[in-house]
Amino acid sequence: MSITRSIRTPIMHRAVEAGGFVFIGGTIADDTSVSMGEQTRNILGKIAGYLKEAGTDKSRVVSTSIFVTDLSKKKEMDAVWTEFFGDNLPTRATVGVADLGGGALIEVVVTALKG
Repeated sequence: MSITRSIRTPIMHRAVEAGGFVFIGGTIADDTSVSMGEQTRNILGKIAGYLKEAGTDKSRVVSTSIFVTDLSKKKEMDAVWTEFFGDNLPTRATVGVADLGGGALIEVVVTALKG
């Protein structure tokens, strides 16, 4: 089985393809000074771009892990999440964490089927 790595950062590849899946590493918002909803919107937009570059799209996302620093803001995130995915909601786990660094309120990890 081959592994294809793309979108390199100093510490990882944003997308790794293996076994018919595309794995998108932890993604945070570009502007961490905005609300949970706006951070979520920015992250999902970035992920859509990463998926497109890897030859797939948001309708093929099968599983996600979400890390948030304030679970009381989860409803704000949920509203953006359901708007973005529509009827193609993936499985997901939302985990509360103490700190994501740099003011980030949310970080998202995604697994999608290729193509």
